[in-house]
Amino acid sequence: MRVAIWWREQSGPAKFRLYAQLTLPVAIAAVVVLASIVSAAVPLAAAGIVVSGIAAILAVQAQPDLAAWSTSALRRWALPVGTSILIAVWLACVAAIYLGTDESDGDAIRSTGLICALLLAQSVVPFLRYRWWIVVGIGIATGAALGSSLAGGVRLAALTAALAAVIVASTLLTRWGLQIVEDLDRAKTIEAQLQVAEERLRFARDLHDVVGRGFSAIAVKSELAATLSRSGAADRAATEMEDVRHLAVESMNRMRDLVRGYRDINLEGEVAGARSLLAAAGCQLTIEGDPTRIPAQFHEVTAWVVREGTTNIVKHSAATTATMTFGGAGMSLRNNGVSVKSRSARDPAQQSGLRGLAERLATVGAVLNTTATGDHFVLEIRWEKS
Repeated sequence: MRVAIWWREQSGPAKFRLYAQLTLPVAIAAVVVLASIVSAAVPLAAAGIVVSGIAAILAVQAQPDLAAWSTSALRRWALPVGTSILIAVWLACVAAIYLGTDESDGDAIRSTGLICALLLAQSVVPFLRYRWWIVVGIGIATGAALGSSLAGGVRLAALTAALAAVIVASTLLTRWGLQIVEDLDRAKTIEAQLQVAEERLRFARDLHDVVGRGFSAIAVKSELAATLSRSGAADRAATEMEDVRHLAVESMNRMRDLVRGYRDINLEGEVAGARSLLAAAGCQLTIEGDPTRIPAQFHEVTAWVVREGTTNIVKHSAATTATMTFGGAGMSLRNNGVSVKSRSARDPAQQSGLRGLAERLATVGAVLNTTATGDHFVLEIRWEKS
């Protein structure tokens, strides 16, 4: 149960990264187990398969983007050691064939050599520069060294090269997919930062246009009033100072209007923003009811509930679906990604946001309720119908 909850709390990129890191070791382990069972009658062949599998998993851990548990110290020697072991096992298979073995043992040893070559193609070759030429070389070498006859060697070479090419391609596709997911995750983070920066620039520009012009006029008129006062034109100086006072009051009022407009919150806009934000986070939002049914006096607090509830879903859960319901007596926001923190109510950031919402709602006579049942979290506000 805890594992399932932990998995749901992971982000999409984190889930895909873990999948990519486990794919190769699990695939190698599965191949090794099946092949060693088939070759159990020939202990030497079974032992070679097991050793090759361990070496292949070790070699994979040398790749930072696919390493599931390795450390930087391990990565320094994992690739050369793993590669050396794989080559040594393959050479041992070749030596065993040329030294002469029973026909049944020879088939098992050839199979071990083939599996060793494929494990090399899966764990080492995809990360090399001339990987496709190496694939061809592995196929030719395996066919020439392990083939029972000329025709058999050609068939074995073709089979080895084809399987190795497919394995290398699948590994490269996994790495490519991982890179794409990480790039998209970084792009979303950068986009959010750019949106914040753009909004700050917009506000700074508006503030400069509104207040800067007033302050410039105040500075000019104050200088003029000082000049007039020094020249003895007290009446004109007083008039200019009166204009300065009017300009200061006007500038303050316009600045208050600007800040008030900056802080204003709109229910329809918040609902649209919630749909966009949740979609970007991989959560599908369903709207039930009509936001226009919310009484006018509750529009602002409802918009704050939508904003805070949406933020909590993105920051404190791994929800894939959410439902926002509007009615004349209240609204609710449900999601299927309740986290351990949400369930135990120990997340200070989330609880602080909910307390702020409760305080806002109390000023207009509304009540906030939250419930966590199973995997679902419900944020609900209620008020008397108007």
